[in-house]
Amino acid sequence: MRIWLASGSPRRRQLLSWAGHEVVGHPEPVDERWVHGEAPDAAAERLAREKCVGPAHETVLAADTVVHLEGRPYAKPDDDDDAARMLRELSGVWHHVTTGVAIARAGEVRSFRVTTDVRFRNLSDAEIARYVATGEPHDKAGAYGIQGLGGALVAEVRGDWTNVMGLPLEATLKALEAP
Repeated sequence: MRIWLASGSPRRRQLLSWAGHEVVGHPEPVDERWVHGEAPDAAAERLAREKCVGPAHETVLAADTVVHLEGRPYAKPDDDDDAARMLRELSGVWHHVTTGVAIARAGEVRSFRVTTDVRFRNLSDAEIARYVATGEPHDKAGAYGIQGLGGALVAEVRGDWTNVMGLPLEATLKALEAP
């Protein structure tokens, strides 16, 4: 199936390609500010729906991933200090990664969200500094990428690990197969 991916994420493109889909990427810029009082999981789904824009004759897919702890979102870090702060706060504790996914076909948009629980190892300041120095955290929600060097920070995952990469592949494939 050909998918119009309303995202610039190379990870989402890679996951859909792994599943055998032809992917055409067209990121849709959206104001990603949160609505006051909005829960992180609800924000992820709302933002995915807002990004789900493309030609009516295409299957359009959009997603938004939010890392959160105790209802507080961890977006992409502003700088190295912000990335280090996030990683210190996530060190040794369980946090959540929610991805909202929206699929548009024939004028109808369906959406869902998937949450995966992740626990980091207890990280030393030196480990955090080394990881931040790699530059990998800069464009990642929560300041880490499980599919890269950040995978070494993770002690345990409960749920779909592809969700932590930015797209819950099993649920997404099931939704794409639905009539």
